[in-house]
Amino acid sequence: MSNQFAPAYRRLATVACVGTSLLLGLPAAQAGEIYGQLGLPGFGVGYAQPINSMFGVRADWVSLGNRSKTQNEEGVDYAAKLSSSRLALLADIFPFQGSFRVTAGMTSNNYKLELDASGAGKVITVGSTSYTLTADDGYNVQIKFPSSTPYLGIGWGHQQQTGLRFAADLGAMIGKAKLTSVGRGQFATTQGQADVDAELAELRDGVGKIRFVPQISFAIGYAF
Repeated sequence: MSNQFAPAYRRLATVACVGTSLLLGLPAAQAGEIYGQLGLPGFGVGYAQPINSMFGVRADWVSLGNRSKTQNEEGVDYAAKLSSSRLALLADIFPFQGSFRVTAGMTSNNYKLELDASGAGKVITVGSTSYTLTADDGYNVQIKFPSSTPYLGIGWGHQQQTGLRFAADLGAMIGKAKLTSVGRGQFATTQGQADVDAELAELRDGVGKIRFVPQISFAIGYAF
């Protein structure tokens, strides 16, 4: 695990341990559920523990894995790398003591898009200047979602019952993405950095609008 995300995971793990300690004091009659889920933002596994007909707690992990592709942004070809995973600790409230629920909690995230412009002999236009790249030239852009965010949503399922269970979630992790860059070679000079900053200003117009990561997922599980 990256040291960058270790503190957030340790905080979430501490909360999970406290929650587990509380659950150990619950009556044994409550049926715990193990489930798998698929949708946006990926696939994962989880565990749900009902407390009574109105309340329950859950923990789950979801990931899309790591992906790489070439992507064109604002006229520049980038080698793009996407990291996508999150761990969540959630509380479910069943206001009508049925399958409908309101969910709130915290997530520990590793959502990062890395864009790298490089390639010896390639000609690219950055800002207002055209550059012929050498092996030492390039710049790297990182778009990163916060490592810890609140989660709010609604859903159906994970209530008190035994046997095969189905569930669905509609919600979002709430936070604002951040964009940073590092230049190399020509792009580390004053003029190069000015052109990179101009390019990033256009990217920020889009990134600044990203204030949440949605969740639309379906789950199937078994309650014991």
